[in-house]
Amino acid sequence: MMYETVTDIDQLLDRLQAYQPEADLGMVRKAYEFSVRAHEGQTRRSGEPYVKHPVAVAGVLTSLKTDVAAVVAGLLHDTLEDTVATADELQREFGQEVVHLVDGVTKIGKITFKSSEEKQAENFRKMVLSMADDIRVVIIKLADRLHNMRTLEHLNEKKRQEIAQETLEIYAPLANRIGIGWVKNELEDLCLKHLKPDAYETLRVCVAKRDEDRQQYIQEVQALVEGALKENGLVGAVYGRPKHLYGIYQKMKKQSISFEEVYDLTALRIITDTKMNCYALLGVIHSLWQPLPGRFKDYIAIPKSNLYQSLHTTVVGPKGEHVEFQIRTEEMHRVAEYGIAAHWKYKEQGRVHDKDSKAFGWLRQFIEWQKDLPDNRQFMDSVKLELFHDVVYVFTPKGTVKELPKGATPVDFAYAIHTEVGDHCVGAKVNGKIVPLKHELTSGDTIEILTSPNQTPHKDWLKFVRTSRAKTKIKHWIKAEEQKRSLEIGWRLLEAEIRRHGLAPSQVLKSDALLETAKQEGYATIDELAAAVGFGHFATGQLIGRLTAPISAGAPTQSQPAGASKVVSTRGEEPGVQVKGGRDLLMQLSRCCNPVPGDKILGYITRGRGLTIHSVDCPNLEALDYDRERLVEVEWDTATPSQHAVKIAVLAEDKTGMLANVSSAIAECKANISRAEIITREDRKAELDFVVEIADTAHLNRVLKTIERVGGVITARRVRSWQERS
Repeated sequence: MMYETVTDIDQLLDRLQAYQPEADLGMVRKAYEFSVRAHEGQTRRSGEPYVKHPVAVAGVLTSLKTDVAAVVAGLLHDTLEDTVATADELQREFGQEVVHLVDGVTKIGKITFKSSEEKQAENFRKMVLSMADDIRVVIIKLADRLHNMRTLEHLNEKKRQEIAQETLEIYAPLANRIGIGWVKNELEDLCLKHLKPDAYETLRVCVAKRDEDRQQYIQEVQALVEGALKENGLVGAVYGRPKHLYGIYQKMKKQSISFEEVYDLTALRIITDTKMNCYALLGVIHSLWQPLPGRFKDYIAIPKSNLYQSLHTTVVGPKGEHVEFQIRTEEMHRVAEYGIAAHWKYKEQGRVHDKDSKAFGWLRQFIEWQKDLPDNRQFMDSVKLELFHDVVYVFTPKGTVKELPKGATPVDFAYAIHTEVGDHCVGAKVNGKIVPLKHELTSGDTIEILTSPNQTPHKDWLKFVRTSRAKTKIKHWIKAEEQKRSLEIGWRLLEAEIRRHGLAPSQVLKSDALLETAKQEGYATIDELAAAVGFGHFATGQLIGRLTAPISAGAPTQSQPAGASKVVSTRGEEPGVQVKGGRDLLMQLSRCCNPVPGDKILGYITRGRGLTIHSVDCPNLEALDYDRERLVEVEWDTATPSQHAVKIAVLAEDKTGMLANVSSAIAECKANISRAEIITREDRKAELDFVVEIADTAHLNRVLKTIERVGGVITARRVRSWQERS
C-alpha cells in the first residue's frame, strides 16, 4: 500500500487522533509551530516551504500508528541539524524523550570526513547506537527517507542516483528487516524509478495494462474462493494484492525472462480470524487448484526474523494461470503492515515488548559490530551483508529455531549459539550425520556442534563463513593471538639486541630510560613498545642506539649500512635481506615460493611472526588477504657470497647411469648436491629430485641448462615450493 502524503497540521492531527484518541494534540501542534519558526525562510529544492517536509514525515509516522513522542520528533527531526535551535531548547519545550529521538536521527554535520562513504558509515553508526535505546529512531529515519524519495525529482541527476543507490543498499533492506513491508516496497519502486527510469516506466505501463486486461480474471478467482469459503463455513476476506514493480524487475533480471514470461503476477490475499482457519483455507485453495511444487512457504509455523507470519502458496488457477495466495489473520496482517512499529508499548518509550525482543536480535548485532569493527568500510560491508541476506531456518537439538543467511555453515551456527561454542568448534552433525565445517546448511536441518577445549579458530574459516558475527569473532581471536605472539617476539628481539651490544637485558628492560623512550614514541608501556617491535612497526637498532648513544658499538658498520637492517635467514648459509627504512624484523624466507638471490622479492609482515620474504610473483602472496601497510620493500644483501638451497626436478629416460650423469653435470657447475631422490615410472621414465646449493638465479640457470644437455634428459626445472613434487 502507499499512504497519502500529509500536507497540513490539521490533517496530521486527524490521522493521529483516529488511532490514538487520548493523544496530546496540543503537544503536536506546539511542535509544528516550533518547526515553522525554526525553518522560517527555508525552502526545499521544489520551492515550497521547508516545513512541508517535517509535516510529511510526521504523516508517514501516523501511517505507522506511532505514538505522540515519535510524531513530535518527526516534526522536529531537522531542527538540530538545519536550524539554530539547540538540544537545550528542545528539552525545555518537549522533554528528554523527544530530544533523544531527534538527536538519534540527526546527521553528523560538524565533523570533516575523508570520503562520502566514511560519512555514510558514521551517520549510520550513530543511528544504530540510538536504536539500541529506542527503536523509534530508525522508524523516524525511514519516514524521513521515504518522503525524500517521494520528492527526489527536484534534485540533479547525480544526486538522485547517489541517494537512490544508498536507499536501495541500506534503507529498503532496513525497512524489510523491521517488518514494514509497504515502506520497503515503495522505497524499492522509487529507487528503480530513479536508477533505471526506462525499465521502471516500461514495467509501470505493462503492469497497468495487464491489470486492466486481467481484472475480470481476478474477479472470477475471487468469486470462486469466496464461494468455496462459504461452502465450507470458513470466515475470510479476499483481496487483490498491489504489484511490486521492483520485485517483478528483479525476477525478470534473475531469471533472464521478459515481462510476458512472468506468469505469477496474479496475487490475492485472504485474511481470516484464527491461525487454525489459515490452514483450513490453505486446504480449500489446494482442493480447488493444483499447487506448484516448491512454492509453499509456512511462515506461521516458522516466522521470519521480523515477526512476519503468513502462508504462501502458488497454484495453477483457472485457464492454467499461476495465482499466488497469502493467507493470514488480522493480527498477522497488522504485523506485516507495521512491522516492529506494531510491537512497542507506548508507555515503554520505544522499547520492544520482551516477548518480541528476541526476534530483533540483529539490532544487538549492529551494536556489537560497531564496537568490533572500528573501520567504517568493514562496518558498512557487514551491515549490508546482514540486511540483504536470503535466509535458511535451522534447529538446535532442542528444537530452537535459528535464522542464518543462505550458504551459512556449522561454524556460523556455532557462533550464533555462543562465541565460546564457535571458538572451540571441531565438528558438526547435521541431521545426525557428521559433516565438514564448511558444509552449507539448508532450511529444516538440525545441527549439533561438537567442541573441544583444545580447539581454536582457524584463519581458513574466514574463507567459508557467511555471518558477520562469525567473521568478526574469528578476526578478533586471530588479532588477539597475533598481538600475543608479537609481544613474545618483541621481547626476544629486544633481549637479543641488548645482548649484542654487551648490555644486561635485566637492567635495560627495567630502566627508566627505556620507558621514557617508549613514551616518546607514543607507547604507554614497555609492553606496547615490545609488541610494536614484534609486529615490525619499530626497529630495535634505532631503539638501542638511542639508549646507548655513547657506545661506539651502536654505530653503523660497513657490513650493515645506516638505514638498512640485515637479518640472516636461519637456513644454512643463505644470504640475508635488507629492509628499506631501517626496521629490525624477525625474518624468514617463504617456503611456498622459496626465493633466491636474483628473484624480485617483497616482504609481508605477519602479525606475531615477523617478516616473510616472497617472490613478487608468488601466487600465495597474491591470494593473501593483506593490508597494504603489511607490505615492506626489501632487497637481497649480496655483499657476502653464500649458498642457497633450491629444489630441482628432472624428468629423464629410465636407463642405467642417468643419476650419475645428471649428478656430474650439476657438479660441473660447481653446485653442491645436498639431497637426491629417484623414482621410476611405468612408462619407462624417471623422476629425479635434487636439492642443490646455488649462489643466485644466474647460477641456477647454468645448472638447469647443463642438466638439459645430458643425453636422455627430457626436462629440468626449478621447483618453487618445498612441498611440490616433480
